[in-house]
Amino acid sequence: MIVVRKSGERGHAMHGWLESYHSFSFADYFDPEQMGYGDLRVINDDRVAPGQGFGTHPHNNMEIISYVLEGELAHQDSMGNASTIRRGDVQRMSAGTGVLHSEFNPSSTDPVHFLQIWILPEAKGLAPGYEQKHFPIEEKLNRLRLVASRTGRDGSVSINQDADVYAALLDKAAVTHESGIGRMAYLHVAQGNISLNGIAMSTGDGARISGEDEIRLEGSGEALLFDLKG
Repeated sequence: MIVVRKSGERGHAMHGWLESYHSFSFADYFDPEQMGYGDLRVINDDRVAPGQGFGTHPHNNMEIISYVLEGELAHQDSMGNASTIRRGDVQRMSAGTGVLHSEFNPSSTDPVHFLQIWILPEAKGLAPGYEQKHFPIEEKLNRLRLVASRTGRDGSVSINQDADVYAALLDKAAVTHESGIGRMAYLHVAQGNISLNGIAMSTGDGARISGEDEIRLEGSGEALLFDLKG
């Protein structure tokens, strides 16, 4: 079964310096039917104006993944990490028992467009952690590249949950994925036009997937596929 939610159905917030679309309930946007999907709790599609950002704020008991689509995002946290994430980078912050961090657009001219993803951890009270890796375009071109997993296999960042996150950049191509028995999946189209098992989807659309023997993505664009435990 595939249930598509169109981009325009998402929550929307405009704060001047920040424009954000929420795939699931977040902050002032609340929909009891959209509280996440399995262990996937948040997908925020954020655009931050030049020279602006999120001041220091706390997180706990959450696996937080940042995926930059355009521009740069400067990060600092209470674990002593300071870095800039760019197009092709994936950053993982395990908030665990508690982390303070800030995110800032260091450019004076260009906005930054990124996805902020929250996944529930397998247990509360874990030690905080941080990881950042770069995945070149050629590794994602016309294939599903594993970018996050529980074990950090195949060079992915590691997360404290039984979940696999794949990224794909399709150029008039098709890729397939098979989930294991009892698994489910979620697709987020970050950019472009991609069909999911023949169902047309476009930028910002999301789809809950269950009971499908094969997941087939076809078209041109960029997407994230989450393989989750049922």
